[in-house]
Amino acid sequence: MKFSEKWLRSWVNPALDQVALAEQLSMAGLEVDDVTPVAEAFSKVVVGEVTKCWQHPDADKLQVTEVNIGEDEPATIVCGAPNCRLGLKVAVATIGAVLPGDFKIKKAKLRGQPSHGMLCSSSELGLNDDHDGIIELPQDAPVGMDYREYLELNDVTFDVDLTPNRADCLGLRGIAREVGVLNRLAVTEPEIAPVAAAHSDERAIVLDAPEACPRYLGRVLHNVNVKAVSPLWLTERLRRSGIRSIDPVVDVTNYVLIELGHPMHAFDNEKLSGAVHVRMANADEKLTLLDGNEVTLQDDVLVIADEEKPLAMAGIFGGEGSGVTEESTSIFLESAFFAPDAIAGRARRFGLHTDASHRYERGVDPELQRTAMERATQLILDICGGEAGPIVQAKEDRFIPQAQQVTLRQERLNKVLGIALDANEVTEILERLGFGVSFADGIWQVTVPTFRFDISIEEDLIEEVARIYGYHRIQAAAPAAQLRMVPRKEAQVSTTKLKRLLIDRGYQEAITYSFVDPKHQALLFNEAAALTLPFPISVEMSSMRVSLWPGLLGAVAHNQKRQQQSLAFCETGLRFVPDENDAENGVRQEPMIGGVRAGKAFAEHWQEGERAVDFYDVKGDVEALLALTGEAESYTFVADSHPALHPGQSAAIFKNGKCVGYVGAVHPQFEKKLGLNGRTYVFELELAAIQQRALPQARPVSKYPSIRRDLAIVVPTQLAAGEVLKAIENIGVNHLVGLNLFDVYEGSGVADGYRSLALSLTLQHPERTLEDQEINTAVKAVVDMLTNEFGATLRE
Repeated sequence: MKFSEKWLRSWVNPALDQVALAEQLSMAGLEVDDVTPVAEAFSKVVVGEVTKCWQHPDADKLQVTEVNIGEDEPATIVCGAPNCRLGLKVAVATIGAVLPGDFKIKKAKLRGQPSHGMLCSSSELGLNDDHDGIIELPQDAPVGMDYREYLELNDVTFDVDLTPNRADCLGLRGIAREVGVLNRLAVTEPEIAPVAAAHSDERAIVLDAPEACPRYLGRVLHNVNVKAVSPLWLTERLRRSGIRSIDPVVDVTNYVLIELGHPMHAFDNEKLSGAVHVRMANADEKLTLLDGNEVTLQDDVLVIADEEKPLAMAGIFGGEGSGVTEESTSIFLESAFFAPDAIAGRARRFGLHTDASHRYERGVDPELQRTAMERATQLILDICGGEAGPIVQAKEDRFIPQAQQVTLRQERLNKVLGIALDANEVTEILERLGFGVSFADGIWQVTVPTFRFDISIEEDLIEEVARIYGYHRIQAAAPAAQLRMVPRKEAQVSTTKLKRLLIDRGYQEAITYSFVDPKHQALLFNEAAALTLPFPISVEMSSMRVSLWPGLLGAVAHNQKRQQQSLAFCETGLRFVPDENDAENGVRQEPMIGGVRAGKAFAEHWQEGERAVDFYDVKGDVEALLALTGEAESYTFVADSHPALHPGQSAAIFKNGKCVGYVGAVHPQFEKKLGLNGRTYVFELELAAIQQRALPQARPVSKYPSIRRDLAIVVPTQLAAGEVLKAIENIGVNHLVGLNLFDVYEGSGVADGYRSLALSLTLQHPERTLEDQEINTAVKAVVDMLTNEFGATLRE
């Protein structure tokens, strides 16, 4: 939004210089991007009048003039402008003048004729790019007056960058209202009196899309002289707002746009047929715009049309076939309220961005249409003459936005701003903003004016109070917080600690999708029901995972295809198991921790050689996890079958008789189907089963010697060594502090179907040295239990 400082000060004139005014606007939320002079620097240019004019004797395109510049003698000046003529008021650069570009005017001779100055065009004074001729000033321009003073060129243009919610300030009226509020000054608006109808001609208006256009005003003006010249004050204000003068009718509608913030459009009344319809376009309907481009409209584009054809894209761009030209004598002037949703996005669709669409997309005051119509009518009649007809209005009240009621609580206001404001001051601020206000019991009931369509909730009012009160007046206060230690149970093993242990053992954490390929999941879990998504991202991601394995195995396959030879991934996340007992969702979500290893057990090394990952590597990783609980003895590995695992290399993990996970090699029949290269080992555990740990109990370290006894027992081959160790632990041998399996032997000296297990028993008393009899008794208890329970015999 661009406007000149002097124009703004004609509405409201605060006791601030331009720098302070720009700062004030920016601090109030109307950010001033730039402040630029309205004209380049020049000096000694005055208003003159051509008193004599004759053809240059030696040049066909030059004229010799005598110009009255308010001095004793007229100035003789040679001029080549085609519009130079007797009696014309002009801008004269006198001897010694300095024009933009450091161009100095001196006495000269042009083709033998003396020239004591220059008659200036707008481009030569740096006002615009008009090179067509010299400036033509009104006949009442005072001869000899400094041209800068005459046009008030010691002025600046403010360029305000408005946020989308402040469309009420897309007009000088809104900016002036803000300046008045900020400085507690009254705003002097131009007098806009109703224009009496001089004839009865009118054109009917039909709202075929009232939800998109609930109010439309039209007025017929006859005997309008479009060839009239727009007054200098009007074109100057437009120029300083970044708008080029076109013709008086267009200039007036643009002037109302900048002054009131309300777009308008004028049609050639003689080119309209029947009633004016505001309707949605027909599919593939054609319209040639004012710029000559033809567009194909869709049925969601609002148009202004007559009985036969579309005339304009409503709120965006006029049509060429109905536009006002120099030959027009009767015009139809429109002023309408279009719903923002009906305009938003339509201009960009056709590669357009107009001043009208910019405002309608953000919102226009739904009560401003008649005021804009009267203002434009008044200006057109003053400039172009003519007679105005009655204003015809079509409206649908149910679609016109109504004034909103918003409640503001004093307690909430003070809490958000961090300061306690006086209730009377808040009331005054809201009233100065144009709101209707009543206050009782700490609550303001606020009626929002129609031009503030951005105000709808309590926080909007708080923002208004804050910016008018002044952000700089709100003291900064450092936030205070009561810091407390977050309670953390020592017996809880965090997920982070579990993952860190695996990372320390060479794993990399992976995060895979919860959605998996149903085909791959069915391979691994042929008996498990899966939850199928009704609207999946893709077919390959249409099932919720029942295990972490599908995602991890997919990551292994992906990396193996890229020549990665040693892979170890771990992941924590949810698995989704259908559960009819869950009445709310029908699915049970269980947090799990899983891992996968494939390829080499460790990087290639000159001393270690190469070895592929095996079952015991992964089992060792799982045992390390279980050791964090401090009660690894409560977990047991039991050979078991799983549909996804190799029958001979898989084990279920039990805790106190409940299965809490699995470890093993992926079944060979799935390796190719899953894209795996070589043997791959996986594990998965319920997080809840390994996140509670037994707290250590401190005891004195025994200072007495420990005694070790080794046993070699012969047991059936199918008997797991773990069962033997577990049985020894369970009988509670006195003073047994260490138990270890250090050798397994099958071969000569041991019968077929049997093997020898070498066990070490470490005994130690905390308070004295053990006697031989106590040691022998403990060893005998172990041997007797093994003989009775497993049929074990001591190896000779």
